[in-house]
Amino acid sequence: MQPVDLALCLAVDVSASVDFDEFGLMIGGYAAAFRDPALVAACTAGPRGAIAVAMLFWSGTWPSMRRTAVPELAVPWMRVAGAEPAEALAAAIEAAPRLPQPGATALGEGMAAGLALLARCPAEAARLVLDVSGDGRHNQGPPPGLVRDAGVAAGVTINGLAVLNEEPDLLEHYRAEVIGGPGCFAMDCPDYAAFAAAIRAKLGREIGAPLLAAGNIAGAPSV
Repeated sequence: MQPVDLALCLAVDVSASVDFDEFGLMIGGYAAAFRDPALVAACTAGPRGAIAVAMLFWSGTWPSMRRTAVPELAVPWMRVAGAEPAEALAAAIEAAPRLPQPGATALGEGMAAGLALLARCPAEAARLVLDVSGDGRHNQGPPPGLVRDAGVAAGVTINGLAVLNEEPDLLEHYRAEVIGGPGCFAMDCPDYAAFAAAIRAKLGREIGAPLLAAGNIAGAPSV
């Protein structure tokens, strides 16, 4: 794969708190975002004219996930360099398995898997970003804060989107335990009905203009 301006791993919560309809709204929101002409333009606006994107589903710890056949990799690395590859990515996201599996919320383990996926990106990337979305606090596996610190040390920026339908104060957990790295930020949305607009805004912020100085938008207010 040719070099890219950004390698972006989308780490998506599919734990027991996400029902079938909510999963559809979430996945539909990601797909719609990559069909947005403004977002596609942002993907191609950098010096290398492209970004690389992969999607990971996470739930409980990996041994539990294997028993329940939750896929680790929902969408393999794809290079987005224009409208046609962006449409191919959107279609691949829509084709991902649509049945969330029962399980706890192993947020730290999901983040660790996302960092490992970034390390395996087949394209040399100027920036590495882990995009975490979910509707619950970590309750199984390694603490997310430790994983976050390892990712930041490896040069990864970790951003979060907290869906507040289950836990109204989840944004604070994401700010304290999930996000890190240059320009990191956390956002929220009230429920999955609002997810599409929120993830479009989040992806635009991640993909768009070059990062500001380290920490300049860390812990920024939710939008």
